[in-house]
Amino acid sequence: MPSTVSLPAIALSAASPADIDTELLAVPIFEADNESADLHSLDAATGGALHRALRSQELTGKLYEVFVTPVTNGWRAGRIGFIGAGKRSDFNLERVRRVAAAASLSARTRRVQRFGWLNRGDLPILKAVQAATEGIVLSAYSSDRYKSGERGAPPIDQALIAASGADRSDLEAAINRGRVFGESSNIARELSNEPSNVLTPTTFAERATEICEPAGIGVDVLEARDIEALGMGLLLGVARGSAEPPRVIVMRHRPAGAPQAPVLGLVGKGITFDTGGISIKPADGMERMKDDMAGGAAVVCAMRAIGLLKAPINVVGVVPTTENMPGGRAMKPGDVLTSASGKTVEVINTDAEGRLILGDGLWYAQKLGATHLVDVATLTGAAVVALGKVTSAIFGQPDPWVDLVRRTVEEGGDRCWPMPLYDEYAEQLRSEIADMLNTGGRPAGACTAAMFLKEFAGGLPWAHLDVAGTAWFDDPKPWMIKGASGVAVRGLAELAFTSAKWK
Repeated sequence: MPSTVSLPAIALSAASPADIDTELLAVPIFEADNESADLHSLDAATGGALHRALRSQELTGKLYEVFVTPVTNGWRAGRIGFIGAGKRSDFNLERVRRVAAAASLSARTRRVQRFGWLNRGDLPILKAVQAATEGIVLSAYSSDRYKSGERGAPPIDQALIAASGADRSDLEAAINRGRVFGESSNIARELSNEPSNVLTPTTFAERATEICEPAGIGVDVLEARDIEALGMGLLLGVARGSAEPPRVIVMRHRPAGAPQAPVLGLVGKGITFDTGGISIKPADGMERMKDDMAGGAAVVCAMRAIGLLKAPINVVGVVPTTENMPGGRAMKPGDVLTSASGKTVEVINTDAEGRLILGDGLWYAQKLGATHLVDVATLTGAAVVALGKVTSAIFGQPDPWVDLVRRTVEEGGDRCWPMPLYDEYAEQLRSEIADMLNTGGRPAGACTAAMFLKEFAGGLPWAHLDVAGTAWFDDPKPWMIKGASGVAVRGLAELAFTSAKWK
């Protein structure tokens, strides 16, 4: 089924706020913002309603608070919506992104079709405009494509961003960058929300091709016979229990004139449904395991953004994809699998399958020339126990590479927290009959899973993002509807533009 992700037409407005022709003009407002000089004209436009609301504390500037009032004095906007942005000192790019998304979602509930955003704050103008655009685009996503009856509010048709202080062409480029990042994130959300009877490994590979090729990304799909010829025994072991054949989605961005090195390798976990296999999961909540390919979706959609924005370096994306099912041919606890790298793995728990397919994926990314690696996966419940659902866990080597990946991903709007990879964790993975176990048990479960992956990183600069807690919103937020989050898409894409900082 083709993508149904819609995108509002977003344009730069160089007009004064009074001349912006829109149904609703959204204006971020800070706590203790009463005396800001630029609010005087807004107060006049609302016939004094703004300052009355501030004095009565109907409007305080607290995060995501919304106050909508008609325009009564000469402005072209029909209404002004003041959206709480918190303390001015805390206003950063992620705050811009979320506040713009919250304002746009609020406008959707009011059936607004023409929306405006007025840039305020002290952030660098180009980055602020990009972040606001991302937020507006993210708010356009809906998860009701399978509903036959009444659906939610339609997305905004048109959005104007009122900003000045930089060259117009630079501002328009920032809007375009934000549009590409936001739409790519929405496509990843759509993939992760798909039911597994729709998004099989074969369909995932077909959809990846449809998503990437128009962006200039070359896509090859390895079928079961190709996977077997490469000796990817870990992926094949996981796939044995399913009637659906496995695939490996291989994406290449090769811009003209790019240096031979560095080459960024992105690897995403593509388990389109995870029952746990023979070590089967509890039934309660298992339906959520359709999103166990969120890491793979992030890599596919980051590659799309990389191609559309013409990153200056070579990038390879690898997504091994399969189901993890029980069955007469399924791998069993106690089985020994041989990876493409030659390392042997004793399977202790068949529900620790993501690290198996990533092991072969990391190996293959190196075979394709990757010099720097990042993998993304909904890998462990242990990461959720340690960090909850507000931040991803990040592991890797060496520290400068991990720090750069962390900063870049966080600037893209996805928090991540560094976790340790002490040598002692490897002791929990020792096997009596093979090179390693596929799980070290409950203690430090996220750390031992990352240590397992480290064995397949080949000593290269490598970072591992465990997004088990952040790939899905269990409840709606003011800036995000319930469901898949599109985690890591923007950060991975942005990483391809930071190669001057790599070591």
